[in-house]
Amino acid sequence: MAAASVSNQEWKLRVLLAGAYRIIDHMGWSELIWTHTTVRIPGPEHHFLINPYGFRFDEVRASDLVKIDLDGNIIGDQAQEINPAGFVIHSAIHMSRPDVQCVMHTHTLAGMAVAALKDGLLPISMYALGYHGQISYHDFEGPSLDLDERRRLASSLGRNHVLILRNHGLLTCGETVAQAFVRMYRLERACQVQLAAQGTGSVLAVPQPEICALSADRSDDFLAVDGNRGYSRAANPEFAALLRLMDRKDPSYRT
Repeated sequence: MAAASVSNQEWKLRVLLAGAYRIIDHMGWSELIWTHTTVRIPGPEHHFLINPYGFRFDEVRASDLVKIDLDGNIIGDQAQEINPAGFVIHSAIHMSRPDVQCVMHTHTLAGMAVAALKDGLLPISMYALGYHGQISYHDFEGPSLDLDERRRLASSLGRNHVLILRNHGLLTCGETVAQAFVRMYRLERACQVQLAAQGTGSVLAVPQPEICALSADRSDDFLAVDGNRGYSRAANPEFAALLRLMDRKDPSYRT
C-alpha cells in the first residue's frame, strides 16, 4: 500500500509501527515470523494495522502492514494474509480499550519463563517495581484462535497496560507506539533481572510496601505522552533514539 493511497495520519502510524518491528528485531525479541504489534487507526471504523503473515520483523515496511477490522476482515489488498491468533489477541484489546493505540506482544525467553512461574513477576528490581500493582494475568487457553477468548482477555487486562499471558508471553499497550515499547522494554528487563536473581539461589530482597507504591507512581512519569511530565521535554525519547538507529541501519521500513 503506497503512501498516496492512505491518509497522512495513517501513513505516519504505518511508519512508526514498521519502525517498531525493526526495533523489536534489533532488541532480539522477535521469534521467526510470530508475535505481533498492532496500531489502531483513529476513526469510527475501528481498523487497526498488523504485520503480514510470513514476514520477518527485519523486513517489515510501512507499505507491507495489513489493515483489518475488528472481525478480522482485510481492508484493501485481499492477497495479503494475517495470523488469526494475532488477530484474536490484539482485537480483544483494541475493541475494549479506546484509550489504547498500540498493543505489543512478545515471546521472549525471559518473558515466557516468568509467564510460566506461578508467582509471576516479583517486585525485586527497579523495573519490576515500576509495575507494582499494575500487572494483569491471563490463564493459558491454548492457541488463541477462539473468538470467545477475546472477552476473557479484555476482562483479564482490565484498566492496566501490562498483561502477562501465563505459559505464553508478555503483552503491553499504550496511548502511543513509543509508550507500548517503553513498557515492554522495562517489562522484559524486569523478567531478565528476576531470572538472574532467582538463578543465584539466594533469598530475594523485596522493598517495603510503601516504597513499592512510590516506585510505581514515579515510574509512570517516564511514560508521559506529551512530555510535560517526567524527565524529558520529549515524550518517550528512548523510542525516538532507537528509530534514529534504525534509520542509520536500514531506513527501508519507511517505504
